Amino acid sequence: MFARETEGILPMLNPEELERYARHIVMREVGGPGQAKLKAARVLVIGAGGLGAPALMYLAAAGVGTLGVIDDDTVSLSNLQRQVIHSTCDIGRPKTDSARERIAAINPHVAVRTHNVRLDAGNALGLVGDYDVIADGSDNFATRYLVSDACYLAKRTLVTGALGVFDASLTTIRAHDRNAKGEANPTYRCLFPEPPPAGTVPTCAEAGVLGALAGVLGSMMALEVIRDIVGFGESLVGRLLMIDARSMRFETLNYARDPSNPLNGDSVTIRDLSSHR
Repeated sequence: MFARETEGILPMLNPEELERYARHIVMREVGGPGQAKLKAARVLVIGAGGLGAPALMYLAAAGVGTLGVIDDDTVSLSNLQRQVIHSTCDIGRPKTDSARERIAAINPHVAVRTHNVRLDAGNALGLVGDYDVIADGSDNFATRYLVSDACYLAKRTLVTGALGVFDASLTTIRAHDRNAKGEANPTYRCLFPEPPPAGTVPTCAEAGVLGALAGVLGSMMALEVIRDIVGFGESLVGRLLMIDARSMRFETLNYARDPSNPLNGDSVTIRDLSSHR
């Protein structure tokens, strides 16, 4: 759960914010204290693409106080079918720039930090460690493993989603923490011990991607982040949500810590990010 909850330092909401977030504040599960937690929170979104775009927009609308967005790409025409934070006039611009402007238009109370760089082993810990919750909308396994390892080492909650052509999945990783039974939570490597062989999973450019499905999953990523910050309901820690858009079927798979995983397993072998260099 949100790291600073126990510190008791929550910002006040001004009259304009009270009106803006009125539909949250009347909810018993959120209320004024929950909205103040959102205002105090710092969330880093990896990628301003198909998943990151809707996640950023809903997190901004929800009143997350500081949003970070990391992406080293520029907007292309083929992005606009699903990356709804960008517009036609943004083609050729850095995605971080157009994302920042759209977030400011949605909610001027949100501070935006842009990182127009590629996440790598040299900068991951510094970037991840500067935020409370990480939402990973990256589109490749190398980045997902890097982000998940960095989040474990930095003791940060990770919400991570993945898209297929007509399928999608979502889970929350809090491997640095323990569950209600005192057991260590699973890592991303407990769920996916090894990445698939290179070339076996086609890119979205090769296989295609359903734009509306990206919107659904990105919005659900935002919901998981908000849940982690505010603290309501049952999170997806230890559970993988799977979506089949062909049959509109949702299933949840439970998974647990694998004692052989290299992060918090019985024989730890990953203590830094050197293996990602």
